[in-house]
Amino acid sequence: MRIPLGAIAAILALAVCSALSQTPAAAPAFEVASVKPSPPLDVNAIMSGKMHVGMKTDAARVDIGFMSLADLIRIAYRVKPYQISGPDWMGAQRFDIQAKMPDGASTDQVPEMLQALLADRFKLVLHRDTTEHPVYALIVGKGGSKLKESAPDPAVDAAPAEPPKGAITIGSGNDQVQITPQGGQGVAISSAQSGKMRMTMSAEGTMQMAMEKMTMPALADALSPFLDRPVIDMTGLKGNYQVTLDLSMADLMTVARTSGFSIPGMPSMPSIPVGSGRPADAASDPSGSAIFSAVQQLGLKLDPQKQPMERLIVDHLEKMPTEN
Repeated sequence: MRIPLGAIAAILALAVCSALSQTPAAAPAFEVASVKPSPPLDVNAIMSGKMHVGMKTDAARVDIGFMSLADLIRIAYRVKPYQISGPDWMGAQRFDIQAKMPDGASTDQVPEMLQALLADRFKLVLHRDTTEHPVYALIVGKGGSKLKESAPDPAVDAAPAEPPKGAITIGSGNDQVQITPQGGQGVAISSAQSGKMRMTMSAEGTMQMAMEKMTMPALADALSPFLDRPVIDMTGLKGNYQVTLDLSMADLMTVARTSGFSIPGMPSMPSIPVGSGRPADAASDPSGSAIFSAVQQLGLKLDPQKQPMERLIVDHLEKMPTEN
């Protein structure tokens, strides 16, 4: 049977109208959420289980503790800290969030739910922009890499071991980090993604970080907060490596300030804008920086370059959420 051209046109028109009239799927959002300013950081409260830091998720709930708006935006939009441009106070005030996910939602949708929460409760408005940006390219030095590959991962026990006495657990799942004091000799940090790391303080006031399992992109991310610009991995090295860095106390205090933490006895300094890393003059003499020296000892180099980078530009954001 031959269908007239007019009938075909009518059928196509009806199909287009039907498609256009369909209601788009609603963006995922928490069913209910409580947002409150966090109390001051208390290590004893963390160790006793009365306070937590980080994000824990399960099939029904999301529990966020002691996170800044900069942290929340980073998680919500799946970007690096240095890709967010906004007011400096974004990294200062911390919040606790308890939220219930709707039935049938998956943990993979949590970032999109955080986007909806930030827009609803903090009136977040932002846009994306891609521009040439100063970076440090992490590259292999002229003499070649001095890194040693990590040992293979041990077999996983059927029953997870009990946390060591005095250990602090942050986050959950693959993002869980366990911090264990070492009797005044520093701390041991372990995670599923990065293995074990030991941080010890020397008599000269330097901090040594010894990591058993580190990828080069992860090393670049770890170096970025210490410097005045982001670090991008361009080593071409794959796999996991043993990495040891010797850091000065000045470097450690810079990271604490950038992250919005205060250190008892640390002299006050102007706040550092989110995403900026150290102040512009902090790396005016890279050759004298402990970070540059530590990287060189690994057979690597931090090479100043300009690279195109996508950034999130915050146009509007309230300091405090609307009422629960």
